[in-house]
Order: sequence, then structure tokens, then C-alpha cells
Amino acid sequence: MLDTPTAEVPPLSLADEAADPAAFAAALGDSFERFGFAVVSDHGVPADLIARAWAMTEAFFALPEDTKRSYFSAGGGGARGYTPFKTEIAKGATHVDLKEFWHVGRELAKGHRFAAQMAPNVWPDQPEGFRETFIELFAALDVAGDRLLSAIARHLGLAPDWFDHAVKDGNSVLRLLHYPPVPADAAEVRAGAHEDINLITLLLGAEEAGLQLLTKEGEWLPIKPPEGAMVVNVGDMLQRLTNHVLPSTTHRVVNPAPERRGHSRYSMPFFLHPAPDFLIETLPSTITAARPDRYPTPISAHDYLHERLVEIGLVKK
Repeated sequence: MLDTPTAEVPPLSLADEAADPAAFAAALGDSFERFGFAVVSDHGVPADLIARAWAMTEAFFALPEDTKRSYFSAGGGGARGYTPFKTEIAKGATHVDLKEFWHVGRELAKGHRFAAQMAPNVWPDQPEGFRETFIELFAALDVAGDRLLSAIARHLGLAPDWFDHAVKDGNSVLRLLHYPPVPADAAEVRAGAHEDINLITLLLGAEEAGLQLLTKEGEWLPIKPPEGAMVVNVGDMLQRLTNHVLPSTTHRVVNPAPERRGHSRYSMPFFLHPAPDFLIETLPSTITAARPDRYPTPISAHDYLHERLVEIGLVKK
């Protein structure tokens, strides 16, 4: 299949949301309905914080393999800490992905009601300032995510604060991704074709070529955000909640052109999840005669997440 250079995910500015919430919600919703993706600038996450996070990410992944693996929990399902190279596999794929990653979750108070479902964070001894940087970045992405969910709610005809109860103390995850240099004869790709599990994903670092989405026409479309913009995409939980009005689009990260194969690629997706006890139940407004309910049986966010983690090899049955 060929790329489609004439199609493009339109750039949006979250700054417009404050001036005209309805217009921004319509533009965001239109982008999601067409592509399952949006490109959003002026998202409010400070540039200096992002730069610090990139430096921390590169420094951590440059550590010796034994040091990194000391933060890996074999029975933890990749929920927190380090996951080694060639561990995750896309659903239905035959080759594992060419990546290693680190997960940061929500910091919960002692005795929190979700402590059994949301593991405590693992923090490395180095680089210095790692914990403080990523707690701050997690909080900033949480705020940006709340603003985007408010716009999504408006687009769906819901109250702007509809998602607030869903994501309060949600099981969101910040993933620090490292795709090492790729051998010329690699049979695998950096990240096989897949869909995300969560409500929405906020991605930093897509300026480096490689991310592609599968269009409704069956063609792979490269995503090329402006410098500093984030890429936002619909996850399977939101697709299920909206009865596929907002589609969770298949996407992948392909291997680079020959001249870039000796370079690493880094990205930071923030997977915005609802709370574990949130019930994913089809919104009545998305059910019509032409669009019958695909999911008549509700499921909790925790149970749905577990099902999907088994499928991608992070949790064993």
C-alpha cells in the first residue's frame, strides 16, 4: 500500500479551546472521526519540562543493560519500571517489536482504594532528578488530557465535565520509549500495526519519522506534526464507549530510511486511562438504528485492560 501525500491530519491549537470551546471541540471531533488521530499544538506542557524529560530518557536508556534490567519485574506485566528490548508484540503479529521502554504510573496515597489494581512506581537511582521530572510531566499531561476529554465530551453532546468522574485517579501510564538503531536486515519493525487500549493517547516525539496510521481507504499515512506539537489518538476504550463513532485507528512505527538506521528513536506516549472501576458502557446517544450497539455487555476498565495486556504478551494467562 502506498502512502497518501495528499491527505493530512489537520493541525489544531489547544489555545483555541479557551476562546471558542465549541469550535475547537468540533474540529477535534472531526479529526478523530476521519482519522482517529489529531495533531495538537499549544498544549500547555512546558517546553523546558519536555526538554528535561528527553534528556532523562536518553540518559536512562544509555545505562548498562544489567543496570536497566535490575528495574524489570518479570511478573509485573510491564505496568511499572523497565521492560526489556523485544518483549512486547502487537496483537496478531509474528515478530516482537524493536523497542524497550519504561512505565511511570500515577502516584497514589498510602492505603488508596486502587492500590490493589495500580502498582507503586519504580524509580531508578540514576539519572539524578528522574523521579521529580516524570512526576511533573505526568501531572502536566494529565491536565492536557483533561482539556482534550472535555472537548471530546462537547463533540459527543455531553457535559464538558462528563469524563471527570471517569478519569479521577485513573490508571494512566506514561511510557518512555527507546527504539535502538535498526540492522539493515531486520525482519521486525519498531512497532507492529496495533491499536491503543486506553481512552486517548497523548504522544510527544512524533517529529522523528516513522509513525503511520492506516486510513479508512486502507493506505498508510505518515504523521508529521510540527515541532513541539503532540499527536493524540483514540484508544479502544473510547471507541467502545462511543460505539465506534470515534474510531481507534491502527497505527505502526516503521523502520527508518537507510540513512537514519544508525540512529535511535525516542518518544513519550501518555496513555490516558479511566479509573479501574469505571464501567465502559456504550453511550446511549451513539446507538441508532443504523448503528446498533456493538457492545451490549459492559465491562470494567480494569478487566478490559487485563484482557488486552494478555493479548500483547505483557501479562501471561
